[in-house]
Amino acid sequence: MAYFVIRGKHPLNGEVTPSGNKNAALPLLAASLLTDQPITLHNVPRIGDVLTMLRILEQLGVEVHDDGGHTITLHARRVVETTPSPELFGLIRGSITLLGPMLARAGHVTLAMPGGDRIGRRRIDTHIMAMRKLGAHLIHNDRLEMSADRLRGQDILLDEASVTATENAIMAAVLADGTTTLRNAACEPHVQDLCHFLNGLGARIRGIGSNILTIEGTTSLAGGEFTISPDYVEIGSFIGLGAVTEGEIRIRDVVPDQLQMILMIFQDRLGVRLHLEGTDLIVEDGQDLTIQPDLGGVIPKIEDAPWPAFPADLISIALAVATQAKGTVLVHEKMFESRLYFVDHLISMGAQIIQCDPHRCVVIGPNQLHGTSMSSPDIRAGMALLIAALCAEGESTIGNIGQIDRGYERIDQKLQALGARLTRVAD
Repeated sequence: MAYFVIRGKHPLNGEVTPSGNKNAALPLLAASLLTDQPITLHNVPRIGDVLTMLRILEQLGVEVHDDGGHTITLHARRVVETTPSPELFGLIRGSITLLGPMLARAGHVTLAMPGGDRIGRRRIDTHIMAMRKLGAHLIHNDRLEMSADRLRGQDILLDEASVTATENAIMAAVLADGTTTLRNAACEPHVQDLCHFLNGLGARIRGIGSNILTIEGTTSLAGGEFTISPDYVEIGSFIGLGAVTEGEIRIRDVVPDQLQMILMIFQDRLGVRLHLEGTDLIVEDGQDLTIQPDLGGVIPKIEDAPWPAFPADLISIALAVATQAKGTVLVHEKMFESRLYFVDHLISMGAQIIQCDPHRCVVIGPNQLHGTSMSSPDIRAGMALLIAALCAEGESTIGNIGQIDRGYERIDQKLQALGARLTRVAD
């Protein structure tokens, strides 16, 4: 299994262009099943999860034309299989977004439990509830077999603002009879991307960007094309990298409206100096990171919540940055009870972190980190460990980097272009 070898304490300078949003790409690929006409997606990230999803779609009968770059054309003339490979399906969490399109297009689907990061329980009950509301029937619990003679629009209140459950409900509802009102819907940028894409194919979705969506069903969708937005989680990751390494990093072609809370946390909580120049974000040279206390000198908190609050996928990144900032901060990860367990690696490198419980830890900085050997438990923890290794004294190795490759395209090459001393070693 491949691993990274990193020599820390080398300045990073230059510019980097973020890849397309991973969490937008997967449901957009799944949405190709909703039409028998070809669709073309641009700015598709070349990452492990996307390649796995393409293999699943090919198995279901979708013709995939890949230019070898970042444009992919998909043509689902017909669905030839309703039971994707459990082995492939179990590799990624985003595979669950096939549920809604398959029920809408084929009327039947049998799915294994989705895989992905092992960061705690990731329930799918909300997906099943939404599909049942639309008229689908659950046949078996153990292998998630569902069928539907015809989906019908309903007024649906989701019991949690789940991104992928919202996406499944949207994709099922666009081909359902009648009108669906989806309440407590997730409204992350990638959910908005999906809605805009579907509207471009002829769907009728209103309320995009809010937590109440109105979807008027239609009998068919046309073909079309769409350009995926840059990945704001990757952008946040490069903010973290720039903050803890000497030098200036210019992050090209960002969408400033998607970064408001992200910039607020990095600037106002962790003291990162950065500024926008048009659609370029510059992480400035000569950082002096200082955690900003709340009024009265109270220890501040960094916490995640549904959009437009701070994204859960950046909690690990912010935590790694906090180890290099003066002061004390409480990090509260509310969604996943195992996401913070990677802090043991940071502690072994010299970080002062007190883990209060599965969801909270206190970080006291700054700490000089020292290189060590570790393994990436999930995508975002892997990036946090890369950040730590790049500002640590000495050499670090990070194993299980296939986890990082699932979510970050050519991350070693991007970092090397900025001056990082990083080598990918094939074991």
